[in-house]
Amino acid sequence: MPTEPAPGTPDELIRLFAEESRVRAFAAVALGAGNPEEVGRTAGLSPRETAQALRRLREQGALTSGEDGALRVAYETFRARARGSERTDPDPGGTGRTDMVLRTFVRDGRLVRLPARWARKKLVLQYIAEQTFEPGVEYPERAVDAKLRAWCEDSDRIDHVSLRRYLVDLHHLHRSEGVYRRPAPQGSRRTGEPAR
Repeated sequence: MPTEPAPGTPDELIRLFAEESRVRAFAAVALGAGNPEEVGRTAGLSPRETAQALRRLREQGALTSGEDGALRVAYETFRARARGSERTDPDPGGTGRTDMVLRTFVRDGRLVRLPARWARKKLVLQYIAEQTFEPGVEYPERAVDAKLRAWCEDSDRIDHVSLRRYLVDLHHLHRSEGVYRRPAPQGSRRTGEPAR
């Protein structure tokens, strides 16, 4: 099985635009089509072809949604890729790289898929833990499953059980007798909160 290319590599972009339906859908958005119906009509694609093309273009960061919800070309992604920002990140804190990775693998509060590269996978999992669970709060397993299912709704590549296992393995969640708790960050115990 081939390894997943790093987002932003020429090979990945070539593969992204090697499919005619994706090129046509992308062109339609670039010309002003703002929703799937307009894209399909402008590009001459069936609803199924349109949905598949738009999903892949969004997964790879080529398209995004504006504040009004309309589809738009993610020019900032192309500019960042042209500058090679993933390989030579000018941001010493890594914030630009982190944002790029999260935009690639998380869409509208949903996990598109987990990265194949371990460093990126850990970054995405940490983000999910921080966005989903309050530090120190205890959650029964069914509540954890419900919260993680919401992240997996649009993905057929990851399920909530695997996601929960990763979070426990990476110590983003601690499990004891069916109860889960996200540990508080080092040195950030709340005033009045007893030490555990």
